[in-house]
Order: sequence, then C-alpha cells, then structure tokens
Amino acid sequence: MAKVRQIMLAHGGGGQLTDELLGQLVLPRLGNPLLNELLDSAVLDTGRETLALTIDSYVVQPLKFPGGDIGRLAVSGTVNDLAVCGARPLGLALGLILCEGLESGVLEEVMESVARTGAEAGVRIVTGDTKVVGRGQADGMFISTAGVGAVPDGRRLHPDRVSAGDVLIINGPIADHGLAVMLAREMPQMASAVRSDAAPLNRLIEHVLEKVDVKFMRDPTRAGLAGLAVDLARRTGLHVALDEPAIPVRPETRHAADMLGLDVLEVANEGKVVMVVGEEDAEKTLREMRLNELGREARVIGRVETEMDGICELRTAMGGRRILQKPYGEQLPRIC
Repeated sequence: MAKVRQIMLAHGGGGQLTDELLGQLVLPRLGNPLLNELLDSAVLDTGRETLALTIDSYVVQPLKFPGGDIGRLAVSGTVNDLAVCGARPLGLALGLILCEGLESGVLEEVMESVARTGAEAGVRIVTGDTKVVGRGQADGMFISTAGVGAVPDGRRLHPDRVSAGDVLIINGPIADHGLAVMLAREMPQMASAVRSDAAPLNRLIEHVLEKVDVKFMRDPTRAGLAGLAVDLARRTGLHVALDEPAIPVRPETRHAADMLGLDVLEVANEGKVVMVVGEEDAEKTLREMRLNELGREARVIGRVETEMDGICELRTAMGGRRILQKPYGEQLPRIC
C-alpha cells in the first residue's frame, strides 16, 4: 500500500483510496472503538437510551439533476445513514456553504426541496449554520447534514450477526443516481430517461424492522453495490456470492453505463438499501418491502456462504465467476 502524500479527487470515492486515506491519516490520530467501526452511524449507549449519530457532506455537481437536487440528496442520505443502523430519525442539522454570486432563486429551490424531503421522511431541520465564500470557491453551494436518531431497545444491526446461509436483499434497481448525475453534468444537451433514485428510506426500513429480524444493512452509496458486498465479506470473514442475473438494473441505466464504459455494480445509489436476513426470513422480507413504493422491485441478490475466506464473488449470467474488488478510486466524482 503506497503512502498517501497528496490528496486526490479519487480519495473521496469510497473505494480503496478512501480506505487508504482513512487508514493512514485519520484513524491513527482519531481512532476509537466507535469510529473504528466505520459504519453509517455511530450508535451511542447513554445508559438511559441508545442514540445514533451521523454526518455527511454533499458537493454534487450539477446542483439539480433528473430525479433530485443537492437538497433532496442531503436529507435522504443522512436519514438513510441513521435508518440502516436501526435508528428512527429525531432531527437533522443543516450546514450551508454558499458561493458569492449564487442566485437566490437557486437557494430557494434547494430549501424547498429540503423541506419536501424532510416532510416525506417525517423529520425536521432543527439547527444549522450558514457561511459564504468568495466567487469560484464552492461551485455554487455545498451542504453538510448531521442527524440524530433513537434506536429502540433490543435492536442491534451489526456485521458480527451475519452467518453462513444468510441472504442479501435489495429494495430495487441499482446505479440510477450516479449515472443520472453523470449524464446531466457531462452531456446536458442529451435527453435521458435515467433518473436519480435519491429518496429517504426510513419508513420502508422501519416497517421491515418491525416485522423481520434483520441482521445487518447498509445503503450502497459511494463504491456502489460492489463496495458494500466486498466490505461485508471482509468484515465477516465469510464468502459472499452475488447473483448477477438477480441484480435489478433498469434497461436505460444499463445502456448509459455501457455507453460510458462503467460498471453498474460500482455506481453510487442514494435510494437503495441492502438487508442481510436469515434464509428463513427472505420471503417475508420481500413481502414486507414490496408493500412500500420504494420496495416494489425488491429482490434476493446474493448469499453468505460457508467458506471462511472473506472473498466476494459475482456469479455471472453466463455461468462464470468473478472476484469482486472495491473500486480503486472513483468512476464518477462529485455525484454526492
């Protein structure tokens, strides 16, 4: 592993370079049992109640794209990071970094989107901060969001609960968000049917958690489904096998990925969750997911197997097998 000497754009992609950045420069100085988990939220036991805390930043360009904008993205991403750790969101903090010269109408549109998405999730913005920087220093607007949520007694989702025989279930098609943003940025003149999947998933997730013993879940954002599955295999030490024909991808999204030479498994999603459940709970999980509009296309996409090798493989439509790795850097920068 090469020493990180200078920060590159690809260090923000959620792949191997991000792991190197955190492992060399951040965790040696800030590491502690909670931070070292590197989960979507930190779960804090106060002795009286269990809280989840998360924070994220959004630098997407363009600010508006088919299916969403930076405001919808910020609220959805933070709500989802709380929900996948089993928390019910209590409130969000919103930090704005605005660039001098930003049109006030753009800010109004984004704030309206934040309000709509918050109402959809049933969570309010309860505090915030605003800063303004000089022209050309923030590409219009950056947003940071932090969220706090309450974890019900007895609820625990963690990779150490995963065991051989468990199955992986996703709530719908992958890769829509990253490709929608990429096309809007690089080919703005081209009409496309690809739309971002950005959405708050807390209501869907909470419903399933009330009905099923979910062992672990994550949202496949940066580094995509491949990054999530590889991390799961490494964290558990078990063999994780994804079934390529079972992984849902919209035809227009696959076409866009093929046109751009991108692997849909590595493209970020902002409205997807992967749940790991016991095989005996698979059908019930699918049934409960499909009661929600955001889970209508839920599928079983893989399985945890008995081999203790920490490897993730893709079983292809042609009957072959391919070992998956986390993407090295970032296929699509600035998509969240």
